[in-house]
Amino acid sequence: MCMPSVTDFLLRSLRKVLENRCTVDDSRGELLELQLKEAQVLAEQAQQRCEEVSRRVQMVEADLAKAEERAEESESKIVELEEELKVVGNNLKGLEVSEEKAIQREDSYEQQIRDLTARLKDAETRAEFAERTVQKLQKEVDRLEDDLGCEREKVRTVTGEMEATLNDIANC
Repeated sequence: MCMPSVTDFLLRSLRKVLENRCTVDDSRGELLELQLKEAQVLAEQAQQRCEEVSRRVQMVEADLAKAEERAEESESKIVELEEELKVVGNNLKGLEVSEEKAIQREDSYEQQIRDLTARLKDAETRAEFAERTVQKLQKEVDRLEDDLGCEREKVRTVTGEMEATLNDIANC
């Protein structure tokens, strides 16, 4: 009799242990189900974030590609502009040399202008003097022509008188 009661007791104890285990397992199962649901929600959120990040990465990669393309274009433009700058620099040097030569020519021309202006003033002074001299000489020529005309008249008069006297002598 003892046995059945120990057996009963053991069975009851085993049953209680198993029931407790089942309860614990049920509680654990419920807890695990809740944790699973939370994990699934977190996984979905993580998946959404991952997809969003993936879209952003694709946009950033596209932007990067465009930026790299613009950078390459800019670099080639920089090279072109540097070459153009070299050409402009060389042209500027050439223009500076030309300017220097032009300044020298300008100085030379200004000196020539001063020389020619001085010569012109001298020539004008001589021309005025020559004009005054010509006027004096013209007056002298006019006076001499008048004197010559008077002298010719006198010669005619004297010639006429001589002819008349010779005629008178020849007639006498």
